[in-house]
Amino acid sequence: MHIEPGIVDGAKIVLSYATGAASIGVAAKLAIDALRKDGGALPLAIRTLATTALVFSFFEVLPHQAVGVSEVHLILGSTLFLIFGAAPTAVGLALGLLLQGLFFAPFDLPQYGMNVTTLIVPLLAMGALAKKLIAPNTAYKDLRYGQALALSTSYQAGIVAWVAFWSLYGGGFSAATLAGTASFGAAYMTVVLLEPLVDLAVLAGAKLISGRGRWLFQQRLYSPAATA
Repeated sequence: MHIEPGIVDGAKIVLSYATGAASIGVAAKLAIDALRKDGGALPLAIRTLATTALVFSFFEVLPHQAVGVSEVHLILGSTLFLIFGAAPTAVGLALGLLLQGLFFAPFDLPQYGMNVTTLIVPLLAMGALAKKLIAPNTAYKDLRYGQALALSTSYQAGIVAWVAFWSLYGGGFSAATLAGTASFGAAYMTVVLLEPLVDLAVLAGAKLISGRGRWLFQQRLYSPAATA
């Protein structure tokens, strides 16, 4: 989902600064809420450190391929959300992306606003869907495949939608832009198919260590919302 350099440039890139700042502000708001509702400062710090390290490794270690107007990455946004919570995931996405740009891909830094928007806004939509889709008395470790698939698909669809927006915003509706956007969206189907299986595998592992790692994992992983 790294927008290729040059897709959005000139005066148009100013919009990405605004959306990126708003996305980071939302991540900060989620972190403030988590301080009050999900264990306090130390668990939030531990979870954020874990998500940042994981996001950084997803970008740098896992296979990724440039396709069309962006790159196809296995980001595992729904997995991070289910295990660590919305706030650590949002902050970890922002920090992991920033670290990758600073140390390994400085050519991506001008696109940081676009990329962080593309990662965080779909996370908010997925969080809203989770509230509607998952009963309050259901712990995340007990999700069914269909629920995991819906969450993952919503997140990945959000990423594809934002990549398409930036591509068409920057390049217009030319044949080349449309073709590059379509090829990226088609390639991302592999992520949509794989991520729910990863979610369920990780949740199955969480069941095996139930009762341990409470500071590392969010409370909703093991507890219904009504008692979290």
